[in-house]
Amino acid sequence: MSANQLSEEVYLTRLINADRAAFAFLYEKYSPGLYQKLSKMVKISEIADELLQDVFLKVWLKKDTIDAEKSFKAWLYTVAQHTVYDYYRKLAQDKKMQEHLIHTFAAFYNETEDYIYNKERTVVLNEAIDRLPPQRREIFRLCKLEEKSYKEVAEQLNISVSTVSNQLVHATKAVKEHVFFHSKEFLLFAIALYLKN
Repeated sequence: MSANQLSEEVYLTRLINADRAAFAFLYEKYSPGLYQKLSKMVKISEIADELLQDVFLKVWLKKDTIDAEKSFKAWLYTVAQHTVYDYYRKLAQDKKMQEHLIHTFAAFYNETEDYIYNKERTVVLNEAIDRLPPQRREIFRLCKLEEKSYKEVAEQLNISVSTVSNQLVHATKAVKEHVFFHSKEFLLFAIALYLKN
């Protein structure tokens, strides 16, 4: 074990025992790098600074859950991921902020459809489908989940092919947005990729 690792383990042990000087040491050590990561994720410096304070407040409040023998940085970044996720979830509740979310995670948002169809069907996907109007829900299930053609669905439901197409566009958009804004797994996946940059 290096002197630096030994030193950090000592500070972590002291932090767990509510030592404010140890907390200050760890804040000074990790806050610059963490702030850069947060800035990348939220794009607004003031928000990044606010989230940084939130993260370290959680560190203090959850200090008794820290394992001094394990990587503090990994634990800290997990706390940060969840903090940013909570921030985006709050934004997602505000319709005016949804465009900001989609813009910020544009590449991930555009891949949401592939993501949800290539993974096992999730609770969030089923929730999204259940929220659709009856006809739109049936068209979505038949076309996307049962992979029937527009013509087959039109004949089965006794409607036009153009109606199937139009309803499927609206259904897919609604499902994709619901999954994007409500799937913790998807948002944390996106955030984790940012943290690796």
